[in-house]
Amino acid sequence: MKNIFLLIAVFVGTASFSIQPDTDAIVKAFKTADAIEIGGYFDDFIDLKLLDKEEVKNMGRNQATIALKTFFDENHIKGFEKGSDREIGNTLYITGKLTSTGKSYNVTVMLKAKSNKHQIITMRIN
Repeated sequence: MKNIFLLIAVFVGTASFSIQPDTDAIVKAFKTADAIEIGGYFDDFIDLKLLDKEEVKNMGRNQATIALKTFFDENHIKGFEKGSDREIGNTLYITGKLTSTGKSYNVTVMLKAKSNKHQIITMRIN
């Protein structure tokens, strides 16, 4: 019986750390305002909502990366402050603020576990 509890504890501990490398790398890409790096975590198609624009559903990875890079360049995004992250099932949410000169923008990212890594499926910037 003790072995079963030990095995469950090891499994839960390992599972909780398995998402850490994904989220750390994504947060780091946001902190360095690297839209190309962030785009590498996009799923094949994502829903993207950028400031003062209509939400675009099922936008291709390349098009979404270009749109995000344009947004970063136009708004002089310099960094990111993570607010929180939480996991519900195999969905992960990251919230925070993109920072620029004198302004900040709220960002919410939803990721889905796919092939043992998390991929961004929705991003909203307001």
